[in-house]
Amino acid sequence: MQKFFVTLFCLAASLAVSAQLKVPPIELKERTLANGLRVVSHRDTSSPTVSIHVWYDVGGKNDPPGRSGFAHMFEHMMFKATKNMPNEKMDRLTEDVGGFNNASTWPDFTNYFEVVPSNYLEVLLWAESDRMVNLNVDDASFNSERDVVKEEYRQGILANPYGRFYWLMDDLSFQKHPYKNGVIGNLEQLDAATRADAEKFYKDFYRPDNAVLIVVGDFDQKQFDDWVDKYFGAIKKPEGTIPRVTEVEPEWTTERRYNETGPIVPFPATAILYRAPRTTDADIPALRLAAAIMSGGESSRLYQSLVRDQQIAQDASFDLELNTEGGRMGFVAIGSDKATSEALEKALLAELKKMQDEGVTAAELEKAKNRAVAGAIRQRETNDGKANAIERSVAYLGDAKAVNNEVAKLQAVTAADIQRVMKKYFEDNNRVVIYYNQAKQAEGEDDDK
Repeated sequence: MQKFFVTLFCLAASLAVSAQLKVPPIELKERTLANGLRVVSHRDTSSPTVSIHVWYDVGGKNDPPGRSGFAHMFEHMMFKATKNMPNEKMDRLTEDVGGFNNASTWPDFTNYFEVVPSNYLEVLLWAESDRMVNLNVDDASFNSERDVVKEEYRQGILANPYGRFYWLMDDLSFQKHPYKNGVIGNLEQLDAATRADAEKFYKDFYRPDNAVLIVVGDFDQKQFDDWVDKYFGAIKKPEGTIPRVTEVEPEWTTERRYNETGPIVPFPATAILYRAPRTTDADIPALRLAAAIMSGGESSRLYQSLVRDQQIAQDASFDLELNTEGGRMGFVAIGSDKATSEALEKALLAELKKMQDEGVTAAELEKAKNRAVAGAIRQRETNDGKANAIERSVAYLGDAKAVNNEVAKLQAVTAADIQRVMKKYFEDNNRVVIYYNQAKQAEGEDDDK
């Protein structure tokens, strides 16, 4: 009995702490240059480093028609030579002084980022401004980086037993929107691409009025502003408009089912996908916490049910692919040797119905909130973490200052909110069901091939 009251006291204390938690805001300075470049900065002298992010409003959805994978390929090209820098110079400017650099391509955007000692801020601002306008889009760079991306496709999609399965989730679920193409591309369309395509893509999207510069760290604000004016302010605003996606995804109003196969599929897999709202939608925090309760670790509902108890899956997750123009979300399971695609679907839908009918417990909700809030706070412990959080607010919410509302919105979610969104978005008539199994062996085919 004493243990019971201690547990109740600890739970009550946890709830009280979570409800009262206030995260200090990230103080931001924002301005827009005459050429359209938006600049967001936050001064933090707790570490003698700076994080520089350059975010471009171009992602996989902006691939030219018949050129799937182009934004991803161009991300690679941005590390090649410019008029003023030789190949791989960004590595020398960062790694040789104890820092790092990287980039990534998403359906909605491409980002480039570096972390270096703060006394190297000026040279990195110069380098980022240089590759914004002076990249050498030549045959050598184009051909080499296209080959790199093609090899990534072979390894990630063709060689991976479930690579094609995950690729199909976009290809089969989206009916019209270019989100259906994914980001990595495909071999045939990459082969068809030309250097002229790359030059046009660079001119269309890599321009100051399609970018946001985000800098967080140990710097003098006036000196930083002067450097930005010197290196980025000198860039002229290009003429012409920036191409934008015009395709609108139709409503998902009927269930669609697909039976797909692959050459090396050890065990069955199943995906049950639904349309997700835009990233600015007020329901996103509740969906994030629902996903955490469903598949956040080995204590989650899907793991406990499908992996531990029924032993029909080796992995089961609630997948949130959140995009600015509305993504996809749903349930994905990779089976065990005891599974069938049908059994996986039945088990996943049973967990969905349970959450729709019974909701979630106070303990589950508090655990999900604590993990989400802790993650947000941990991210803010480093300059690059802060810059990344700001960048995501720019990308998905269209407002850098929205970074300061994330924790409060998560804390405001109630159990009723989660039950409501699970009923609202997850209906029988708006889902895409994909079964993925081993392709049947052709008659007479050699087993050893």
